[in-house]
Amino acid sequence: MSTKTKILEKNGISKSPQASVWIRAFTSTSDWPDKEEFLDVIYWARQALGIILGIVWGLLPLEGFLGIMLFVLINAGVIYFYFSNFQNIDEEEYGGAWELTKEGFMTSFAGFLVTWIIIYSGLYHDVDKLST
Repeated sequence: MSTKTKILEKNGISKSPQASVWIRAFTSTSDWPDKEEFLDVIYWARQALGIILGIVWGLLPLEGFLGIMLFVLINAGVIYFYFSNFQNIDEEEYGGAWELTKEGFMTSFAGFLVTWIIIYSGLYHDVDKLST
């Protein structure tokens, strides 16, 4: 019996007394004993934020440098607020505020750009300009 329990725990199947990652992600000042779980939450939250902002920017017809700078400021600001005020994380445990702020930024930026370009082009691109 104990061997089966150890195998289940090793494979990550057993239930721990710790709350699920989803519950801890949306609960203020949660305990994060596994640093990788918290970094995963930041990474995936940033990906979702990038896609959402890409859709909004495409619908609003934002263009150029203004759209990119607003994305950078909002993306970094929301994540910084999340880990410093909502979760009250000690940044030094994760390598400082800069390490947490840049976690997953480039993939979020890529997702944002693709979404923004597709939505904007689909809604505002003039097909008649291509045929001339």
